[in-house]
Amino acid sequence: MALDEVVVSATGLPTPAKEIASSVTVVTAQEIEQQQRRTLPQALASVPGLNIVQIGGPGGQTSVFMRGTNSNHVKVLIDGIEVNDPSTPNRSFDFGQMLTGDIERIEVLRGPQSGLYGANALGGVISITTKRGEGPPKVTGSVEAGSYGTFNQTLSVSGGADRFDYAFGIAHFKADSTPVTPPNLVPPGRRINPNSYDNWSYSARLGFKLTDTISLNWVGRYSDGYLLSTGDSGFPSLPNAYRSAQDYKQAFTRGEILWDPLDGRFVNRLSVSYTNQDRSNRAPNAIGILGLPTNNLGERTKFDWRGDLKLTQGQTLVMGLQYENERLETASLTASNGNTGAFVELQSNWSDRFFTAANIRYDDDESFGGHTTYRFAPVYIVPGSETKLKASYGTGFKAPTLSERFSDSRPAFNFYGNPDLKPEESRGWDAGFEQPLLNGRVNFGATYFHNDIDNLILTNAARTSYTNIGRAKTSGVESFAALELTPQFKVRADYTFTLAKDETAHQELLRRPRHKASVTATWMPIDKLTLSATLIYLGERMDGNRDFSISRLRAPGAAIVNLAADYKLSDKLTLFGRVDNLFDKRYENPVGYLVPGLSAFGGLRFAL
Repeated sequence: MALDEVVVSATGLPTPAKEIASSVTVVTAQEIEQQQRRTLPQALASVPGLNIVQIGGPGGQTSVFMRGTNSNHVKVLIDGIEVNDPSTPNRSFDFGQMLTGDIERIEVLRGPQSGLYGANALGGVISITTKRGEGPPKVTGSVEAGSYGTFNQTLSVSGGADRFDYAFGIAHFKADSTPVTPPNLVPPGRRINPNSYDNWSYSARLGFKLTDTISLNWVGRYSDGYLLSTGDSGFPSLPNAYRSAQDYKQAFTRGEILWDPLDGRFVNRLSVSYTNQDRSNRAPNAIGILGLPTNNLGERTKFDWRGDLKLTQGQTLVMGLQYENERLETASLTASNGNTGAFVELQSNWSDRFFTAANIRYDDDESFGGHTTYRFAPVYIVPGSETKLKASYGTGFKAPTLSERFSDSRPAFNFYGNPDLKPEESRGWDAGFEQPLLNGRVNFGATYFHNDIDNLILTNAARTSYTNIGRAKTSGVESFAALELTPQFKVRADYTFTLAKDETAHQELLRRPRHKASVTATWMPIDKLTLSATLIYLGERMDGNRDFSISRLRAPGAAIVNLAADYKLSDKLTLFGRVDNLFDKRYENPVGYLVPGLSAFGGLRFAL
């Protein structure tokens, strides 16, 4: 991350990156386009501190483990809308369902962040911002085809003037023959079916400036993903001969009134957001006919007010009030829960070399009562060397999910929810430095992090319910080096070491590799041509086998190389192509599911 970038997620205010102590990685629309990343998991794959686990290629359930914490310890926001899914057992967000066509930037904020963002932010926050319309009306789009029956299209219309801006987008992603089942798991004579995934996504963003002091903003998006994948059955379980069907519909919307009565000195935002995530699963019978669907519906409604008050030069107070209600509905259960929160943050610019951000938040949960969290993050720029010294300390919590508290799987599995569960809690700190050289053309740095997590919700010893018995400790180092040899040639390398341990069982946590590294190079040999190459290395890690009949085994590491090229045929037409997994590395992540092998894609992008 360059020191002159602007970061929003760390404090809620647009702030130069050099003034931010928290560890943040920014992924821009330009980088997504250059590397031709079509899905959110692809866009996040090289981010330090993250391990991306996708079950079975495009459309498969995708989890993100941040700094060794659990996959449900990451809070995900899209245009300020919390999209963690109340219908899943652990309230995690399925990253595999989101396409990247309308994404303007992604900010990955690491470390406990509940002092600003409330529950579910023990490991950190991923904040996604979509594109806003500006300038004269324009139409952009793309068509792409390639391996595994891939056929993708995008189309967007956008524009804006002083009083009104708009952006509408449609994206279609299709990959109908991705091989993901390891052949050695399938009995002789049984067919091996590829995965098939089809996703249609629609997005809209509108802005109205009614007066010089009052503006209205609205965002909405809807996606419908349909996946055919191979499930397991039997004892011991084996991959089925026929595919299961999963239909995942997501609807997210947020409306906002912005009132600025004092010419930027006191900006108020009043908003309401709503999410609806409907998952449907159908399993095949012995002759391949799909059965009746089982449905899980998760809803969240949220009201919030935020005020940004400039106290003096260099001192800004951010205040907020929020109320949210989440709801779960299945064939056998309907449950809901509400939470009221209030927070205050002071962002201070004490000099041109010393900056701090401090926040505190109180949440009053309808079921669990009050919970206080906080965060403090100072930065100092050393005169002469311009070394950035940074540190932060914060706390986080996550309330038990509605499923963990109330869902019963009886009598078939003799498993019951536990309404007496307590929230999970974390304490975390980090400290590091960033060093620019040669007028910013060289940057390098490292950050040490440490997290303690208590009251982890795990299955009890009798395997009949959940209980708060877990404790975990994660620590490690994130380091980077970025080099700009010329304005046309740039290289960045990241390395993360993570040690994540279950302090109760005294074992390494699953699916947390100790070593992860990435190298990305971008080169423009001529004005019309852009080339990029990315290497991602994932080290050995503990995992279970496909059906977890073997609960712990050592999964081997692997290195993947991806290449991409853009060539401007004209000002309005661009030819592009890419090769993923250049050396056809066949490995499993998670164990039991193959990562797609060597594949090639190409297409055209236009702007009118």
